[in-house]
Amino acid sequence: MSQVIELAEAYNVYQQLSDNIRSVIKGQDTALRKLLAAFLTGQHVLLEDVPGTGKTTLAKTLSASIDCDFQRIQFTPDLLPSDIVGVSIYDQSLQKFRFHQGPIFTHILLADEINRASPRTQSALLEAMAEKQVSVDNQHYRLDDIFFVIATQNSVESHGTYPLPEAQMDRFGMQFSLGYIPPELEVQMLSDHGNHHPLIDLKHCTNRHAILQVREAIKTVTVSDKLKQYIVEIVSATRRKEGVKVGASFRASLTLMQVCQALAMFEQQEFVTPDHVQEVATSIISHRLLLDQQSRFSGKDGGAIVQEIIHDIAVPV
Repeated sequence: MSQVIELAEAYNVYQQLSDNIRSVIKGQDTALRKLLAAFLTGQHVLLEDVPGTGKTTLAKTLSASIDCDFQRIQFTPDLLPSDIVGVSIYDQSLQKFRFHQGPIFTHILLADEINRASPRTQSALLEAMAEKQVSVDNQHYRLDDIFFVIATQNSVESHGTYPLPEAQMDRFGMQFSLGYIPPELEVQMLSDHGNHHPLIDLKHCTNRHAILQVREAIKTVTVSDKLKQYIVEIVSATRRKEGVKVGASFRASLTLMQVCQALAMFEQQEFVTPDHVQEVATSIISHRLLLDQQSRFSGKDGGAIVQEIIHDIAVPV
C-alpha cells in the first residue's frame, strides 16, 4: 500500500496532471474532471460519442502525462480473447508451455471502439477490470495496481457494433461523452495542429507512485453519514423505479462515494457535499440500468431516470 500523503499534496499532483492534459485537450474541462475523478479512484471509464470528438486523443494524452506503460487495442470483429490477454505457447527447448503476455498487461489500456468486437472478446476484459488479474490455462496473473481501462465506443446504431452486456457495463465506473468544442476553440486547435500534433511535445508530469499516493489520500476525504444515506437512497431508488427492469448495484453506490471524494479533493475540500453527488450521479448510475421495453420504446434513457430520482429525493442539510 502506498504511503498516504496530505490532501494538499494530492491536489498539487492533480493540478499538474490537469494542466498538462489541458495543454493538448481544449474545451473539455467537464469531461476531463470526470476522467481524472475516475482515474484517481481506480474506476474504469467508457467514452461514448460520435467519431472525431477526441476520445482517443484524450486517452493518449492522459497516458503521456504519466511516466507509465500504455497500450492500445483496436477492437475489430475478428479480434480474439487471446489477442487481449495473451496465449500459452509450447517451448520445445524447455519442453513446457510459456505464457506470452497480451497488451492487457500494462498500466493504462485504451480499448478503442470496444463495441466492434464480439461479446466473447469483450468479456475477456471482465476479470481484468473487476479483479486486476487474468486467468489463462488455470494460472492467475496479476495486473499492476494502477491498471486503468479507457474504452471508447461509437453509438450502438453504428454499423457493425455489438451492445456491451450488462455485466461489462457494470465494470465501468463512469460513462460519459465529450461532444463538440465551441467554434472559437476549434479555430485555435487548427493553429495548434498547423505544424504537428501538440501531443508529440507533451512530457509526463507525474509518475505511477504519485498516482497511487493520490488514490490513498482521496480515501481520507470525509463523507458524512447523511451523505452516505443520500447516495444509497439515490441508487436504491433505481431498483424500484417504474420502467427499470434491473436497477444499479452496490458497486454503483461505492463508486459514487469514491468519485465524490475525488471531486472534493479537486476543490481542496475535506468533505463531500450533495453538489458533488448530483454532479456525477448520472454518469455513474445511468449506464448500469436495464430499462424495460416500454420505457425504451417511449424514448426514455437511464440519464433521464436518474435525474428524476435526484429531483424527487430530499437533499440532506
